[in-house]
Amino acid sequence: MYSFFLVGLGGAIGAMSRYGLSSIIGRWWPMPFPVATVLVNLIGSVLMGVFIGLLARFMPPQQAELRLFVAVGVLGGFTTFSSFSLDTIVLIERGALLQAGLYVLMSVVLCLIGLYLGLLMTRGVA
Repeated sequence: MYSFFLVGLGGAIGAMSRYGLSSIIGRWWPMPFPVATVLVNLIGSVLMGVFIGLLARFMPPQQAELRLFVAVGVLGGFTTFSSFSLDTIVLIERGALLQAGLYVLMSVVLCLIGLYLGLLMTRGVA
């Protein structure tokens, strides 16, 4: 139960941070291209790399709790793209290049198809 609380609290912080930062970026660069999403995904991915790198380097005793709160919660709530990026790099570092490529392709293509199918299912519904 404690783990769910850590993830939930971190997720709320991450989601609120994403919304706040996206709002600020949207005011600075008001354009149809989703600049805010790209920047949030980039920032989240860099932060995930820094955080996981620090965890691996220093191995604190509370590593599991920190990982749940920061990586899964805060950064996962901030952008799931950071989790996607971490999963991809882990596969690449393990030498599983085919799996990494398949994961990227499946994640992007299947999620786009899924979103489109979801839209099709709801169009015309009042």
